[in-house]
This record gives sequence, C-alpha cells and structure tokens, in this order.
Amino acid sequence: MELRVANVRKEFERFPALNDVSLDIRSGELIALLGPSGSGKTTLLRLIAGLERPSAGSIFFGDEDASHKSVQDRNIGFVFQHYALFRHMTVLDNITFGLRIRKSSRRPEKAEIRRRALELLDLVQLSGLEKRYPTQLSGGQRQRVALARAMAVEPNVLLLDEPFGALDAQVRKELRRWLRDIHDRTGHTTVFVTHDQEEALELADRVVVMSKGNIEQVGTADEIYDKPVSPFVFGFIGQSSHLKVRIENGEVWFHDRVIGIKASDLPDGPATLYFRPHDIELTDGCSGCIAGLVTVSRRIAGTWHTEVDVGAGHEKIEVSLNADQSAALKGGRIAFRPRHYRIFPTN
Repeated sequence: MELRVANVRKEFERFPALNDVSLDIRSGELIALLGPSGSGKTTLLRLIAGLERPSAGSIFFGDEDASHKSVQDRNIGFVFQHYALFRHMTVLDNITFGLRIRKSSRRPEKAEIRRRALELLDLVQLSGLEKRYPTQLSGGQRQRVALARAMAVEPNVLLLDEPFGALDAQVRKELRRWLRDIHDRTGHTTVFVTHDQEEALELADRVVVMSKGNIEQVGTADEIYDKPVSPFVFGFIGQSSHLKVRIENGEVWFHDRVIGIKASDLPDGPATLYFRPHDIELTDGCSGCIAGLVTVSRRIAGTWHTEVDVGAGHEKIEVSLNADQSAALKGGRIAFRPRHYRIFPTN
C-alpha cells in the first residue's frame, strides 16, 4: 500500500506541531521517522493512523483520501512502545483480538482466526507460548506478541511508535535484526518512530529526519550520513564538530588564515564548517590547516577522543584519533585538516 502525506499541518491549541509536511512512502517500504523530542515525528505517525486529524492537508492510502477516515476504516496495525497487551488475555487471545471484534461481514471463521494466529506465532518465534499471559513473558517476547497482533488484521500499513524504547540495549539490537527480517518476509508498508539514530540507520530503507515540525531530509542511511543537507542534519546524525569560518574569493578562512579548503560555489561572508571528528588528516605544520592545543584526550577502545582548543573565541572542538595517529598527542598541540566536510553559509 502506497502512502502519501500531502501538505499536512497540525496545530494543538494554536501550537504548530507540523508545518506543511509532505512525504511519499512506497508500497512495501520500511520508513523511519527520526528526530529529537518535539520534532513532530509521533504527531505525524498518529495522523497516519487516524488517531489525530490534520488541521490542513491530506493523507492518502493509495489513491484514496483517508484524512477523515476512522482508525478502523484505515485498517492499520499499530505497535506501541509499552506493548499495550491485555493482561487478562492469553497470548493467543491478544493476537486474535482485532479479528474477533470485527463486524460479522468482515470476520473470518474461528478456525481461520486460530490458524492465522498460530502461523503468526511461528513467524515471531513464539510457537508453544499461545496459552501464556503477558506477565509470564519477557519484554522482548511481549513486543513480539504486540507485533503479531498488529499483523493479524493484515493491515494496509504497519505503524510502530518507539517499538523498542522500553527494552534494554542488547534486546533492542536483537529485535532490530528480527524486525528487519520480518519486514522482508511479509512486505508490509511500515513506518516507525524512533529517536535512536543507530536504530533508524540500521533498519530503514529510508530515514525521514524531522525538526521543529518540519522534514529536514529524506534519504537512505548513506545519504543522510554522508550528504546531510542542513546544519541540523549534520549535527544530529552521528558525531560532528564545527567551526565558524568566513569565505573570501572562494577560500575558507579561519580567524586570520586560510585552511586549505576551497568554497568556490559559495558566496562571500560568514559560514560554518562541519566535519566528522574521525574524518580528518593530521598535518606537519599549519600552512593551510586548523591547529590548537590538546586540552583533554580520552581513550575509548582503540580511539582517542580529543578536545582541541583552537582559540579565536571558539569552544573546544573534538577530533578522534586512531592508534596510528595517537603519537601526535605527545606534543600537546596538533594540526589537522578535515577530509570530508560541508560548509553552510550563515543566514
């Protein structure tokens, strides 16, 4: 099922939660809505589900405008962060609940409902646990039951709201791999909300990065990480360092010197240089480089996370050195140049 969000705006008592958001999701695609708290990602998911109605704009399921349809009429599967299982029901009853409460004209026969539920239990690797109650399951098992319940209704779209947020780190990693496998086997169009960058980049076909009610960028994990289109995306995805610079005649200046970086396609004026802390090359001198005093260096496994005071009123910036580069720390001063970077003019 293709999904299209067209110029959607959502306000809560005049507070803008979403600002003219548009998004096309292909049938069978696994999409991550990623952003900090307050970015609008959960609001967008709830609008797709029908739990909220847009203040303006439309939401299409295929060619049909579903903006004012009820949750039931949209036939979506929803998985919440805290499972939302019925404690007084067995695993089997939880999974079959959505089918059993359907109108008689759309309700399968009892035998078919049971067959489908047992098939899903096998798919989510919980065969033999159908008679247990939620309190007799681990957190990871409960979330698998919640996913099986969402898939039992054969949804047009599967929606997941921070599905692994209540689980510990190791279980989350295991379930991420498992969810990707389930998605590839079932082919459901799936949208999930997360604030976990690793989760989004590992799982999703495409990542939708959101901030302050807007979509900043949509792309694959490689596109989002390697080609961020805005300062927010560069600063939010992965680790980053930045310097305030200025551009003059296609050259990038830091304080009183050029730093060996060209910017012929950018206008003269103030700008900000962004780079990844690990993506640098050390230089012997400071003709066309950035240099500063090492103030702190912490070793984490085989990497030295190093703070450098570059002066000129800047806050300390961070670079990451590998074992081969760590000898440069002995002098207490290092000079370097970013290998890959983005420059954003200051508005």
